Amino acid sequence: MAQFQNDDLEYVVDDYFDMASFEDGDDPFAENQPQRNNDFESPDSDFEDDFEMSKPKTDTSAVEARNGKDIQGIPWERLNYSRDNYRERRLKQYKNYENLSRSREELDKDCLQVEKRKTFYDFQFNTRLVKSTIVHFQLRNLLWATSKHDVYLMQNYSVMHWSSLQRRGKEVLNVARPIVPSLKSPGLLPPSLSRVQISTMAVKENLLVAGGFQGELICKYLNQPGVAFCTKVTTDENAITNAVDVFRHPNGSMRVMTANNDAQVRVFDAENFALLNLFSYDWSVNNTSVSPDGKLLAVLGDNVECLIADAQSGKVIENLKGHLDYSFASAWHPDGRILATGNQDTTCRLWDIRNLSKSLAVLKGRMGAIRGLKFSSDGRFMAMAEPADFVHIFDTESGYLHGQEIDLFGEIAGVSFSPDSEALFVGVSDRTYGSLLEFNRRHYNQYIDSF
Repeated sequence: MAQFQNDDLEYVVDDYFDMASFEDGDDPFAENQPQRNNDFESPDSDFEDDFEMSKPKTDTSAVEARNGKDIQGIPWERLNYSRDNYRERRLKQYKNYENLSRSREELDKDCLQVEKRKTFYDFQFNTRLVKSTIVHFQLRNLLWATSKHDVYLMQNYSVMHWSSLQRRGKEVLNVARPIVPSLKSPGLLPPSLSRVQISTMAVKENLLVAGGFQGELICKYLNQPGVAFCTKVTTDENAITNAVDVFRHPNGSMRVMTANNDAQVRVFDAENFALLNLFSYDWSVNNTSVSPDGKLLAVLGDNVECLIADAQSGKVIENLKGHLDYSFASAWHPDGRILATGNQDTTCRLWDIRNLSKSLAVLKGRMGAIRGLKFSSDGRFMAMAEPADFVHIFDTESGYLHGQEIDLFGEIAGVSFSPDSEALFVGVSDRTYGSLLEFNRRHYNQYIDSF
C-alpha cells in the first residue's frame, strides 16, 4: 500500500482527494462550520462531559428527513446551488486513487447491470456528536456495530462507543496516553506504546482489536477495564497494520489475525495472546478474512491477484485473477461459499469457492475504489463502500441484481451491519459534516406483524 505518514491524524483524505467546490468559493463542507470543542480535539480528553449538553441542532431524525431536511444537515436551501448540481460536479471532479494505471475500458462490459432504486434500509438517524477520523486514506475499517444499539468508531486518539438508544457517546479506549497491558506475551517486543495512530480495528465477541500505523496491536475486552494486551508486531520500517480480524478456529477457540505492510500475516491466541502462526507472502498484505468455518483464508494486497490460502498453514491454494489494481477489502458470505473482494479498479468481484477459475460476478461503484465490504449475518445483503459519497447495498437473493444506493457527501471511514442485520451504520469523516449515519432494515410486513 502507499506509504504515508499522517502527523495531524485528522482528515487525511483532504490531502489525497480534491473536494469539488464551485468557482464562487461556496462549499457546503465549509458552510457555517461550527466552533470546535477543545475537549474533542485534545488527545488527552476523557470524554466524560455530558454529550446532551452540546447536542448540535444539526443532528437529523427520520421524521425530519421525511419532512425535507437533508440527512446530513447540509443547508442546501441556503446555498447558491442545489444538491443535484453539487453531486454532478463531484462525479466529474472526483479523482480515484490508483497504484496501477491500466485500461479499464473492458470493466463495464463485465459488470452486472444492477437495478439500484430499491430500498432495503431506511434512514433512521444522523449524529455529529461522534465523528470518524481516518489515519490512512486507503484503510477504511474503522467502524463496527456489536448490536443495533452499540457502535464503535475511531475519533482522533479515542475509540468511541455510541449508543443509538441513549444518543450518547463515550470513550472506551484512549491511545494517546501510555498503554500498559495487563498481560505479557513471551517472545514479543516489550510493550511501550503511546500516541498510537489507529489504522484499522475490529470488534467481535466482546473483544476490541486495533492496529496502528507503526505496527502496533492493541487488544481490549469490552467488559474489563484497561487493555489486555499490546505490542508492536514488527520492527520493520514498513510496519503499518493494514487489517485486523477476530475469528474462530475450527476447534472453537478464538483467534486474532493481523495483516501488515511487511508482507506478513500473524495469528494470535485470543486468550493469552501468544503468537501461533506467521505467514509470509511476496507483497504487502492489505486485508485478510477467514471463512466462516475457519478453514480458508483470503489474502489481498499490493498485487492484482488475490489469494485463497489454508487458514492453518498459510499455504496458497488458489490465485484469484481478474482485478486490475491492488485490493483492500474482502468479506465472506455467511454460508462460506462466496467471497467478495474490493479493489482500486472500482469493482467488487464475487468468487464461488467451488469454481475459482473466474469470478462469479463483477459489481461496480460510482466514483472510486471499493474500500469496504460487509455481508449481513443472515446473508441477505452485502454492503459495498467507496472511499467517499456512496454505499451500495445488494440483495444477494436477487443474484446481486437489485440494489440500494446510499448517496451522501464525505469520506467513508467504515460500514457495519448490526449482528441481527436490523441496522446498518456508516461513518463519515469530514471537517464540518463528519457524523455517524444509522439505517434500519425495512420490513414490508410490519403492519401485519403489529397485530
